[in-house]
Formats: sequence, structure tokens, C-alpha cells
Amino acid sequence: MCLLPHRHPPPPPPARAGDDLPVFLGVPCEIWLVFLRLPMQCSPLHAEKRKERERMKISAVTTRAIRFRLAPGCGSDAVHTSGLYGYAVCVLKTDSELEGHGIAFTLGMGTDIVERAIQHLAKELVGRDIEALMATFAVTFRALADAPALRWLGPHTGVIHLALAAITNACFDLWAKARTQPLHQLLLSLSDQQLLALVDLSYLEDVLTEAEAQDLIAQARKTRSSRESVLETGVPGYDTSCGWLSFSDDAIRQKVQESVQKGFKAVKLKVGGFNATDMERDLRRLELIRSVVGPDFLVALDANQRWTLPQALEICPRLARLNPLWIEEPTHPNDVAAHAEIAKLVAPIPVACGESLSNRVQFKNYFKANALQICQVDPTRVGGVAECLAVALMAKKFNIPVIPHVGDMGQISQHLVLVYHIAFDLPLQFLEFIPHLNCFFVDPAQVAEGKYVVPSKPGASSQLVPLPDGSVALERGGVLMTEEPEL
Repeated sequence: MCLLPHRHPPPPPPARAGDDLPVFLGVPCEIWLVFLRLPMQCSPLHAEKRKERERMKISAVTTRAIRFRLAPGCGSDAVHTSGLYGYAVCVLKTDSELEGHGIAFTLGMGTDIVERAIQHLAKELVGRDIEALMATFAVTFRALADAPALRWLGPHTGVIHLALAAITNACFDLWAKARTQPLHQLLLSLSDQQLLALVDLSYLEDVLTEAEAQDLIAQARKTRSSRESVLETGVPGYDTSCGWLSFSDDAIRQKVQESVQKGFKAVKLKVGGFNATDMERDLRRLELIRSVVGPDFLVALDANQRWTLPQALEICPRLARLNPLWIEEPTHPNDVAAHAEIAKLVAPIPVACGESLSNRVQFKNYFKANALQICQVDPTRVGGVAECLAVALMAKKFNIPVIPHVGDMGQISQHLVLVYHIAFDLPLQFLEFIPHLNCFFVDPAQVAEGKYVVPSKPGASSQLVPLPDGSVALERGGVLMTEEPEL
């Protein structure tokens, strides 16, 4: 930088060969620089750093369609009785050992269809540098979501959006691994502008402009330090695995007692019965749990969309009198007006919804209609981590708590709830705990004394274990994992 007073220099003399190069000891400095850099460029450290930069490019995309058969009774609810879970997996390869693994949740059948959709969408990422990709990820997200030849299959819903979830989650996993940071730590290290550059806010402008989103993040940053203690204490979990619908009453009683002994302060009971008129059974089982844990213990109820609106209007007030923590998915998830009517009827008991909502626009409609009081956005259902951030910002605008549904078994969500609380100033409440697939993840989520232990390994914790060489299946803890098309 020149510190001399500004004035126009005299015109230079006529140029001669070599006059444009500064010299030192009679040798042009450019030659000195080449000479001095040679040892550095040949050093192992420099070579490793150069290799590290090069390996951040996505060199290939592979996929997996993984299915799980759960232990008898596990996973059962009012509409899902098969005991099958599944993941469509996107794997982003690089020229190094680093890989990004992203998952989208299914219920076993159809996983291969989502896998094929991933193959169609993700090929656009080959050759992209992960840092450059994530610097403007919202642009790529929008382009993939609106892929002209595939958008008709949604738009922004169903198989094609599940594929986008897996791809997005793989990008975030690879990025965090490249930065050698757990996902939550990476996201919390970003500036407001960098964080917002990840999020596609299109179609939300009527409720959340980019300027409003930036202001929400900026305001929350002022008080971040008051919320960072959660990084030491962990996030409280609530246990869904004790209340599956097909469990006997005796099994429910025993498993709820075990949950309390493990330190959980809340559990979930599946309701809705095996047929639409089996309401008395739901009431009896809720009273059974109350007899075990007392009237003030937190018990959430989940109907998994089973009831019609007239049925819900009949049963929900009766359930509400037993003081549940919330009533979840009381009717069809596309019926926003019905949820709004139910929410008004059972208030102040909140209505929870989100596991079956595919995109930020659907959440916007629920928020505007006051049709949910707990947002259960799932990173394996909407368009992955990036769209979860968009939904969480809207939830902050509408003052709605976010308690995610964990199609990811809490693996990715354990990172996101920390970001929602610390970066967005959303209240810290609970994160659902379902342990059945825990042992199939490379870095399984850990829960101690009823709280999630803050993850410390690089990535999004979304990488599943490989099958042993030559094997078509792997069994752990009474659960069978396979990549075979049929279980």
C-alpha cells in the first residue's frame, strides 16, 4: 500500500527487455520467487495441502438401498404395521478417503425407487468443489428441486424430494468432514451471511423475507453465549420406543418403567388403534402409563394420521383431559384446515405435526393457519439439512418450538437441534429417541441419563456401516439389515 501523497507519476521511459521485472542482487525477483518456492512446493506438507484441496471435488456418486426388519412389535403404529424401515443412501465420493453420506427415510418398500431418483439428480454434482458448492448451496438446492425433467414427479414432494433429502444431507456430511468438524460446530462457526446462503427461502416471501431471516439470525447472535451451555449438558430426549402400538399392556408398563430408569423425562404412546373405532383402548393405555409414572410425567400421543376429522373431534378432547404433552398427527397431513380445527378444540394441549410434510411451503401453510403448535420437521423427509434450516427460521418467526421427528434416528437431528437453539434462539425442549437402528451407524448417537451426548466426530453422523464382504445381510440387536430387494 502506497503511503506517499497522491500525484500523477511522470511518464515512464521507453520499455526495454527485462525492465518490467524488479531486481534483487541483479537477479529479477520473479526468478528468486521461483527458486525460493521450489523446496516448499516439493515438501510433503505442501503436497498434502495441495492434495487436500484437490480431493474436495466430488468425483463420483454411488447409492445404496438399505432395508431393516425390526424386532416384533417395534415400529408399529396406527397405519404402519410391517416393522420395516429403510434408507435410500447417497454417497458422494472424492479422490481421497473422504465421502459424504446422506440418507432419506423410508418404510422398506420403495427404497429402491428413491435410490434411482438419487442417481438421476445427484449426477449434476460430479466435478463440483465442496467448498464452492456450499458457499451458495441455496442456488444448487433450488436448481435440483426444480430440475425440469423431474419436477413434475413432485413438485417438491414424494420420491423426488426424498432423493433431494439424501443428496443434501450427503453434501453437508462431506462438507463437515472436509472441515474436520461435527456438523453443528461447522454451522455455528458460519457468519450470518454464510448461514443464510445455505437456505432457499423462495415461496416464503409472504411470511419470511431474506432481510427478516437475516435479522432473526443477527438478533439471536447477540445472546448466543447464554445458550451455549447446551453444548456441555446435551439435549433432553423423549423415548418413543416404549410405546409402539402393537405392544401388549404388560410390555408397555415394563418398557415405560425402563425408560424412566434410563433418565428420560418424557415418553410417547402410539394411539389410533388397529381400527378407526378402537378409541377405548387408547384411553386405557394412557391411563395405564399414568398409573406407572404419575399424573405429571410427560406423555406425548401420536395417532399417525389415523382418524378422520369427525373421529378426531370425538377422541382428542377425551385424550386431552389426561394432560398429554401433545397430540401428534391426529388426521390426514394434507388437511391443514382439519388440524387447525382440532388445535382450536384441544387448546392449550398442542397439536404436533411435520413428519409427513415434505417441504417448507407446506409448513408455511400450517404456520399461517395456526394448525400446529409443535413443528416436527425431519431432515430425512423434507429436502435435508438446508430445508430444515428454512423451516426452523419460519418457526422462529411464528414462535413455534421445533421438536424434530427422527426418521434419521436422531443422527442428523442431534446436530440440528443445537443449531436451532443456539443460532436461532428457538427453545430447547426435546429430541425424539428411537434406538432400533443405532448400532448400524458408524458414529451412533449416544444417550446418557436421558440426554443426547453432543456429537464430537466430523460429519453429520449419517454414515451407515457397510455389509461384511460377501454377505447380503447383517443382524445386530434383533434387527436385520440388508440391501436385498425383499426381506
